[in-house]
Amino acid sequence: MAGRGRGSGVLGLCVALLVGCGGPSAPDAAPGDVRRMLERRAEAVLDRDAAAYRATGRPADAYDNLRDLPLASWGYRLTAFDRDGERATATAELRYRIKGYDTAPLSTTRTLSLRERDGQWYVAAERPAKKATEQLWDQGPVASVRGAHSLVLGVGRSDAELREYADMADRAVPLVRDAWRGKWPGRVVVLVPKSLDGMAGLLGAPASGYQGIAAVTTGEAGGSGQAPADRIIVNPEAYGVLGAFGKQVVITHETTHVATRAHTSPATPLWLSEGFADWVGYRGTGRTAAQAAPELRRAVQEERLPGALPEDGDFGFSGDAGKLAQAYEGAWLACRMIADQWGEERLTAFYEEVGEHKKRPGAVEGALKEVLDTTPEEFTARWRTYLRAELG
Repeated sequence: MAGRGRGSGVLGLCVALLVGCGGPSAPDAAPGDVRRMLERRAEAVLDRDAAAYRATGRPADAYDNLRDLPLASWGYRLTAFDRDGERATATAELRYRIKGYDTAPLSTTRTLSLRERDGQWYVAAERPAKKATEQLWDQGPVASVRGAHSLVLGVGRSDAELREYADMADRAVPLVRDAWRGKWPGRVVVLVPKSLDGMAGLLGAPASGYQGIAAVTTGEAGGSGQAPADRIIVNPEAYGVLGAFGKQVVITHETTHVATRAHTSPATPLWLSEGFADWVGYRGTGRTAAQAAPELRRAVQEERLPGALPEDGDFGFSGDAGKLAQAYEGAWLACRMIADQWGEERLTAFYEEVGEHKKRPGAVEGALKEVLDTTPEEFTARWRTYLRAELG
């Protein structure tokens, strides 16, 4: 009896060792713990609870940068988790929505450095993922100013400066509504970073590509209706050298991009989208073609009349500011010509017809025939004659 008992005990020990050494290991609970910690972090942001945010880790100044951001939603979705003992690196999709402006959450990817202490996980650092763009709060504390039709968010800018942007945007929205009768929310979000480098960080592109650009508008081309509100991103260095008139034209131009986004598609050439936005910007100001298109006027008077409408590549800043200006001026005058000779309703109908196509080939040609009853060749010749008449 004693022998059988000892054998049974040895067998039990062997089974226990086999299970412990060679059987399936328990799943790591860390990813679930991190998900719950990120849920608490998100709740703290929405609740404006600084203590709860800091309880999830650092950096503490990240919360301070977010305090003035009016949020309707904020949440993380853990997509990758790589653990090395008490340290880990996580990737998470951050989805957030600005209250009163975004119709759907904006999504960006974040990389989080994590530390485990006493069985709890904490954020040691949070930053944009490798291929993701910076967010405004990555650049410093965000200040906000609300207008009647606008929300201006800035870093390193005084309330007075941000109020000026809001006033410009509030004037722009009714101007755009009067020119563009399509459906749009009638609200704009303007981001004002510290510098050109800050603008480039928000766009995820080299600063050299935006040196001569006063502002750009981000957003998903195409009319899904579910994309978040576009952001007008200002280059404070280029914008700052403009006079009051030029600043207003720029903001009205960019607001036009926001309004027309649902009817702007990959089929829309830049001469049409940029020219139309400039047409709205200058509409009703009384500026003549000679006043608003000095570079192109000089070219026409020097017998360097363009042979064709600007190509998409002509709108990129390559160091030749004169060439870039001529592209914008030529595009504006093409749209102005349509409004003058066919009427404003035909101009907006032409814009919409081009945008209805999903691809570039045939889109402009078809819209010229359908809306303006002309051909690309006839339209270009007419445009060149118009340039001579207005700028010669």
